[in-house]
Amino acid sequence: MTDLTIEATEETPKISFKQNENEFIISERSLPENAVEFYTPIFDWIEKYKNNPNSETIFDFKLDYFNTASAKQITKLLLMLEDIEKLKNVKIRWFFKKGDLDMQSSGLRYDKLIDVEFEILEY
Repeated sequence: MTDLTIEATEETPKISFKQNENEFIISERSLPENAVEFYTPIFDWIEKYKNNPNSETIFDFKLDYFNTASAKQITKLLLMLEDIEKLKNVKIRWFFKKGDLDMQSSGLRYDKLIDVEFEILEY
């Protein structure tokens, strides 16, 4: 499966999905003008990945900030990962900068939303 790499901009996060290296990372800031449009290729890639997932998927969120529109897309992505969990092991790692209580509490809310191993890690 082809890797998915999208470089970060001022408004959009960096996306690095490399199945062969078991690397699945969304990082930086997510506040695109059209969140649905931005996240569509990500959802398309995950849909294809669901057909042949790795034996374990470790998915890292390293976001500094995201807006409400992105929050809805992140929820959709987490629910897709929950579907993969029904087939193979999935682990979500939610990273937040030391002292960033907003990102920490976002991770706690998402943890309650889905039935997947979920780690909240300060860095």
